[in-house]
Amino acid sequence: MAKNPKAAKGAKLAKAKKKCCKDKPRCATCPVVLMRLEKMGYAERDADKPRRFAVDTNVPKKVMLIARQR
Repeated sequence: MAKNPKAAKGAKLAKAKKKCCKDKPRCATCPVVLMRLEKMGYAERDADKPRRFAVDTNVPKKVMLIARQR
């Protein structure tokens, strides 16, 4: 994933997919996962493009497991 000049240092740019692929567990670019990470404070939505998120690079493994569960 490319770095975003607007993203804070220590964050990477993630683009949410248009539709969930119904995998179990959810993939990391699923819109549901990114919205859950946003609610937990580990991601921030881009104001210009609503499908783009700046995700922290050091998200704990347990938090990612909780966000990806179905």
